[in-house]
Amino acid sequence: MPQFTTLRSHAVLLGVDDVDTDQIIPARFLKVTDKSGLGANLFADWRYAADGSPKSDFPLNRESAKGASILVAGRNFGCGSSREHAPWALAGFGFRAVVATSFADIFKNNALKNGLLPVAVDAEAHAAIVAQIGRDPVAPFTIELDAQQLTLPDGRALGFPVEPFAKSCLLNGVDELGYILRFEQEIAAFERRTGRVTA
Repeated sequence: MPQFTTLRSHAVLLGVDDVDTDQIIPARFLKVTDKSGLGANLFADWRYAADGSPKSDFPLNRESAKGASILVAGRNFGCGSSREHAPWALAGFGFRAVVATSFADIFKNNALKNGLLPVAVDAEAHAAIVAQIGRDPVAPFTIELDAQQLTLPDGRALGFPVEPFAKSCLLNGVDELGYILRFEQEIAAFERRTGRVTA
């Protein structure tokens, strides 16, 4: 899993509430068992016309979206069915963080386990973020995970919550299995002491 410490990037505004996982990555793309290529199908039904051509008015298809690593959405982002493919698709497109006023719990947990940081802010802060994107779509935001701080282009700093274990994994660039494997020698020593394995 890629390490997450400090992210500096402009943001793409998807001003929609209750974005569910089937909108993030439609069910017909779930036949794959790995992450490769899912970014191309992110928001497929919204991004592309029936003939496969990009819809020019969709936020991710605008010129200002190129290179953005932060997605700004509304409330209850990632609701609906549980599918790890949703954060896979977001990360595959290039997003490292999603900012919203709230997240569905399962999506939030899946995101954290896959290197995608969900940043929850209150309604007032969200309005300030949306306004800044409106003024300058390529103005950079900064997310500092260790300090749990999102800094707006105008210098305003906002705090956000992160579960401590998930934060530690992100800062160190390891998933849950990777975290456990860091203690492989200690585990082996414990097993030898307790007679659970033969030396």
